[in-house]
Amino acid sequence: MNDDELLRYSRQIMLAEIDVEGQERLLESRVLVVGLGGLGSPVAMYLAAAGVGQLVLADFDRVDLSNLQRQIAHRSDRLGETKVASAAQTLLGLNPGIDVIALECRLSDQRLSMEVAAADVVVDCSDNFSTRFALNRACVAQRTPLVSGAAIRLEGQVAVFDSRIDGAPCYRCLYDVGEDENLSCAESGVLAPLVGIVGSVQALETIKLLVGFGDALVGRLLILDAKTMAWTALKLPQDKQCPVCGVGES
Repeated sequence: MNDDELLRYSRQIMLAEIDVEGQERLLESRVLVVGLGGLGSPVAMYLAAAGVGQLVLADFDRVDLSNLQRQIAHRSDRLGETKVASAAQTLLGLNPGIDVIALECRLSDQRLSMEVAAADVVVDCSDNFSTRFALNRACVAQRTPLVSGAAIRLEGQVAVFDSRIDGAPCYRCLYDVGEDENLSCAESGVLAPLVGIVGSVQALETIKLLVGFGDALVGRLLILDAKTMAWTALKLPQDKQCPVCGVGES
């Protein structure tokens, strides 16, 4: 690291859990963020600020006025721009010392597998089950850790799925195919700070995985009720008959 980097990241380097070695790991890391909306905005911004060296942003949507209530990576003067281009501009404004790769497309199976294999961690900030299931399959196949988040109305949840760990569950162990695809912010609404809280937890879990400290949310589902500000942690065991990660794999 050069002098500017030592100063920029000094407050992290002061932490025994990070130190210079941990910061260098962050600078050498590559993270795939899928979805640059309410969750992806704080995730990408905090990872950029923390010094993750390569951020790959994947989203095919464009910035709409209704997004600006919660999607803080975007600005009023970027309406109509692609979300990845808008987010890349914000991230490089925060930290010009990182690389930002903008993928302005819906990732096909082959491209998705390639991007997941190249990433050290994948962060799922999407808003539909078909994307979440596809990401999960690719992460299990490539043995890449997946940090999953969701937020709707006044409820949020975060979990980490790490197929490198024997007996660890995957996203398919938690949800079955056929869940309600229409359950989204567009239909149900969401309070702006909630996605910031959930996205911040996702970013924190990602940094823990990259540096290698603490206990990741593997085998646990963290749920937030924003009305009461109550956090609940549920154990999440592996489904031995899971068609993706269990003994019933097909």
